[in-house]
Amino acid sequence: MDQGERERPKSLLGSVRNSLSRKQSNPRQQQPHPHSTNVAPATRRPVGVSANPFHSPSSFDAPPPYSPASPPTPPYSPASIQAPQISNASQSRSAPVADDAYAFLNDFDTIFLIDDSGSMAGGLWRQTAEAIKAIAPICTEHDADGIDIHFLNHGNSYCNITSASAIQEVFEKVRPGGATPIGRRLNDLFRDYFKKFEPRPETTKPINIICITDGVPGDNLEGTLIQAAKRLDKLDAPVSQVGVQFFQVGSDPEATTYLKELDDGLADIARDRDMRDMVDTIPFLGENGTTLSGAGILKVVLGAVTRRLDRRSKELHR
Repeated sequence: MDQGERERPKSLLGSVRNSLSRKQSNPRQQQPHPHSTNVAPATRRPVGVSANPFHSPSSFDAPPPYSPASPPTPPYSPASIQAPQISNASQSRSAPVADDAYAFLNDFDTIFLIDDSGSMAGGLWRQTAEAIKAIAPICTEHDADGIDIHFLNHGNSYCNITSASAIQEVFEKVRPGGATPIGRRLNDLFRDYFKKFEPRPETTKPINIICITDGVPGDNLEGTLIQAAKRLDKLDAPVSQVGVQFFQVGSDPEATTYLKELDDGLADIARDRDMRDMVDTIPFLGENGTTLSGAGILKVVLGAVTRRLDRRSKELHR
C-alpha cells in the first residue's frame, strides 16, 4: 500500500494539519522523478542581472552570531530583495563555529530535499536561498563524493555536487509551483537507500537528509517516517544511520508546532516508545527574527544524526 494512502495516526499533528489552510499550489502538472543528473562545476556567466532570486553579486559570508541585545531586523528589505549569490565553499572558513566541529559530516552522505511547492514562491524562496547559502558550503566541503539535491516537484535530481557554484546553477533552473508531497518524496529516498543498505550494511555510508520546507506537507509524512524508523530498528542499524532534519523557512507558528511534534512526539504517534529518534527540526529564524548563529547552523547540519546536539533544540525553538 502506498504511504500516502495509509491512515494517519490521530494526534496533535492531525489537529494542527486540519487547522491550517490549504496551501496554494501552482496548477502546473507535477513531473516524475525518474532521473538524476550529475552536475559539473559551474562555468562563467555572461554579465547581467538575473531575475532568479538566487543570483546576486554578493559573496558567501557566515551569518553573524546571535546576540540577545541586537535589535530585531527583518531578514529582507526592499533594498535587498535578491538573495546573495552562493560563493565557493573555500570562502566559508570564517564561520563562527570551528571548522573541525563539522568533521562528523565526513562520515555521511548529505542529501537536500527542497520544498519547491507553490506556497514557497516569493519571500520563502528567498529564505531558502539564504538557508542554502549558509549550509551547503559546509556540506560540500565535508562530503568527498558531493551532495545530492532533490525537489518535491522539479523533475530532475542533481547528484554528486561538489561546489557551491554548481548549487547556484541548480537553483536557477527551478521555480516554485505544485503540491507538497514531502512524505512521498522521502519515501522515494528511503526506498533507494534501503536497496543499497540492506545487502551491504557494513559498507554503506549513513545519510543525513536536510529537508527545507515551510512546514506543512500534503500527504502522510508521519507514516513515512515511522515506517522508515521501524525498518531501521528491525535491521538493528546504528542510531545515526539515517537522520532527517526539517529546516523550516517562514514563521507560521502552527507549521512550527507541526514540525516540532514530528521531532518530539513521533514515538508517541507510533505507540512505540522504543522506536528510534531520527528526526530533528529547527526554524530558520531565531527569536525576534534574528538569523541563525554558527551553533544554529551546526545543529541544522548535524542535529538529526548527532543526538547530543538535539538537546539544544529547546533553546533554538524559544
